[in-house]
Amino acid sequence: MVVVSESDVMVREPPPHGAIGMSTAYRISDAAPQPRTMEFRRRVLDVGAAIGEHPISHDEVYYVTAGEGVVISDGVEAALKPGMAAYLYEGAVVGMRQTGDAPLSIIIAYPVAAK
Repeated sequence: MVVVSESDVMVREPPPHGAIGMSTAYRISDAAPQPRTMEFRRRVLDVGAAIGEHPISHDEVYYVTAGEGVVISDGVEAALKPGMAAYLYEGAVVGMRQTGDAPLSIIIAYPVAAK
């Protein structure tokens, strides 16, 4: 077992896939020793920030814990709010952007590629 405190893995940085705005990343699963089989992260997108559209090579889940946003998958957009999740499929081109007045907090989980 590994217990991780968010404060130990917190990094302020532009979001991935386009560096649109700023965010806080919590790379929770990075604290687990190798080998591991999944990624589990939280990212808080500042107002106006976005994870740019990018192809994914595995299924992925974005789960909203606070704020509001819009997820896109292969050109189809859907609004998400707390308690909602988007299950995204391997091969899709996906992204997520913050909307509204509050930062968007999401959990992102996906399998680690086999080595």
